Amino acid sequence: MKPLVGITGRRLAAGAVASYHPRFSDLHLDVYWSDNGRRVHQAGGIPVLLPFESADSGVIDRLDGLLITGGQDVHPDLWGGDPSVVTEESDPRRDANVHDRERDIYEIALVRAAVDRGLPVLGICRGNQVLNVALGGTLVEDVPIDAIIHAAEEAPPTSGHANHIVRFTTGSLAESIYGPETRTNSLHHQAVKECGPGVVPAGRTSDGSIESIERPGLPVLGVQWHPEWHIDLDPVFPWLVHAAHEYHQRQLNTGVGSRS
Repeated sequence: MKPLVGITGRRLAAGAVASYHPRFSDLHLDVYWSDNGRRVHQAGGIPVLLPFESADSGVIDRLDGLLITGGQDVHPDLWGGDPSVVTEESDPRRDANVHDRERDIYEIALVRAAVDRGLPVLGICRGNQVLNVALGGTLVEDVPIDAIIHAAEEAPPTSGHANHIVRFTTGSLAESIYGPETRTNSLHHQAVKECGPGVVPAGRTSDGSIESIERPGLPVLGVQWHPEWHIDLDPVFPWLVHAAHEYHQRQLNTGVGSRS
């Protein structure tokens, strides 16, 4: 049986989409980057799109893996950041770039429930930061730009940036997936600062920026780049689907799984 991998998204007002008729402008749409679902499918899993309401629905008990996706900055109130950067009058339903506490809280709840159950978790870009915040860590407010370009301008998909090489810690989960280093794309201006309890850095760029984190002993991994937007299937997706399949098999073997 193919494993079910839950994928998070964002919520926008229909008025934020130019082609919708104005009569629908105040209704909401749940929006997901389709490349995430496509990559999970290519790796052999079944993508399951998770709306905000799924966080307290017990959905984690019915999934085999969880993918936390990219997007806007995590609200600083949730990790001790500078509150002056928040524009409170901005509406995250109409502006996809502003802070969205509702999204933050939904994804943090899903991460904590998944980690508590030993469910495989992959955090991508913002999702890497959400993973760290959910587990008690902090973020870099604004990554310094020196020799390493962390916010590249070219449109995806890409094969990565020649000056954005992530080198992995020997013996880490990330190294077992990628080898000692990998070339990645990069579309971020914040990053992990202090890892949460039990979380460790797994990969860095040459300027010291933490670009990957993991929770040793658990199938929990965060990457600061966008593997869904690499030209070829990034090996992190086969890892996630394989880990989700193994999780499902363990649940069946112990008789605690909710699916058969």
